[in-house]
Amino acid sequence: MYTKTGHTSQNAKEKAAKNTAIVIGGGFGGLAAAMRLLAKGYKVLVFEKNMELGGRGSCIIKSGYRFDLGPTIVTLPNMFRELWQFCGRNFDDDVDLKPLDEFYKIKFWDGKSITISENYDEVLDQVRGLSSSDEGGFRKFLGDAERRYKVAFENTHTMGREPMNKLWATLKMLPIFALLRADRSVFSHVAKRVSDPRLRFALSFHPLFVGANPFTVTSMWGIVSHIEKEFGISTASGGFGGIAKAMGKVIQEMGGTISLGEEVQEIIVEGRVAKGVRLKSGETIDAEVIVSNADPMTTYSNLGKRTRKKWWSYENLTKKKWSMSLFVWHFGTKGTKDLWRDVGQHTILQGPNYKGEVDKIFFNGGLDEDMSLYVHRPTRNDATAAPPGDDTFYALACVPNLQIDPDFDWAKDAEGYKEKVLKTLEARLLPGLSGHIAESYYMTPLDFKDRYNSPFGAGFSLEPGMFQSAWFRPHNISEEIKGLFLVGAGTHPGPGVPGVLASAEVVTKLIPSIDVEENNGKLSINTDTNIKESLAAE
Repeated sequence: MYTKTGHTSQNAKEKAAKNTAIVIGGGFGGLAAAMRLLAKGYKVLVFEKNMELGGRGSCIIKSGYRFDLGPTIVTLPNMFRELWQFCGRNFDDDVDLKPLDEFYKIKFWDGKSITISENYDEVLDQVRGLSSSDEGGFRKFLGDAERRYKVAFENTHTMGREPMNKLWATLKMLPIFALLRADRSVFSHVAKRVSDPRLRFALSFHPLFVGANPFTVTSMWGIVSHIEKEFGISTASGGFGGIAKAMGKVIQEMGGTISLGEEVQEIIVEGRVAKGVRLKSGETIDAEVIVSNADPMTTYSNLGKRTRKKWWSYENLTKKKWSMSLFVWHFGTKGTKDLWRDVGQHTILQGPNYKGEVDKIFFNGGLDEDMSLYVHRPTRNDATAAPPGDDTFYALACVPNLQIDPDFDWAKDAEGYKEKVLKTLEARLLPGLSGHIAESYYMTPLDFKDRYNSPFGAGFSLEPGMFQSAWFRPHNISEEIKGLFLVGAGTHPGPGVPGVLASAEVVTKLIPSIDVEENNGKLSINTDTNIKESLAAE
């Protein structure tokens, strides 16, 4: 059952640790881990500090407008379907997915555009219209992306869905990485295939949506173009908030407990072994397994602060490269259903200086006047996102995190930046917008820091660079504390909804099952060995 703020369910108050797993955080990684652990026989308790499930994928409702706070598209629906199947259920019974014909439109700075859709013959026609000499290179890049996908994520035995806590698991991949030129950045690899700067942008911008710099991140992140082509893009009725609610429903029906508005303050550790958690209310809950969906720095430096760290100390993690942050302006518009007919669900507005803008975001700090924007209009395909006849939008700008640009005063200057975003939108996409705005809400790096306990307000935890991935990324099984496991964007395999779901898949490969047998209509749980013995930290 769900419990509201200040009250823990009766089940959560029972301090029976045996075969109990506590999940810290109700983001998609935590919810997926809870579902899988319930299927493996554990008693599962989920604690979420906010009043909504979904973490970065949650939503809020203001005056009838639904504002989806995070991801907007489903790119690998098989990841959800396999999760439901693991639990003996059918994803499509609980979630209504709608495949999109038009994925997104990119409006380049020069006024030209390209629409990426399920019809790749039409896409190639547009490629020829932009640069006829680049069609062959465009096709070749899609082939490159497919090969990377097959190595990284194609099935449950590929590296993105297997544990990487052993160094050898990464070292044995080095010959393949060399063949795929993983040493190149995504942009460098794209530049080897196409020469037109607009097509270079169209094929290389995707890493920004997992918090990575296209000019430095490994070309393995070039897989997105293949994923779009092969699996398409879908939207969910009710947005990702609707999917999160469906996951919560499955957890409840499988016997799990979800407590909303309950913040875990500390992981209780005795002799470097996790014994349970202490809530902000002071209550302690015992458990044999702790799964943290919090950021690794938050997990180790805040929740596990009393344990001395060898690998993942605050000092070590601070020195890592963190993903950029985001400024996201959500707004509802009155009576605009039939306005801006050429604006679909997903639009990308390219700014005038791609490389310069990215350098500011990741290295130099500062904000461009003419920024690139991702504009989401969910009401194009989901009428539940706004009152009848109205629209809901969000405009997302990539901005430096609080470590890269600590001097920008978001508390004081966010409103001014929002006005610059409005000016760009009215000039390039939504003329007359200011006269239709009925509701407004925005998130800055400060909100990411406070709402999600995200270090430096980073939008996607650690940047998924080559030496911050696989074995080099915080592992799914803790070396520091026995019985502690990590899921979410900051651990292996990395950010993005498919990666977060995969982190839960990896964790449940590392946690032994409980033998659940039916005995005269009752479930008896048998374990031949002590679970803690099986969960020994490396």
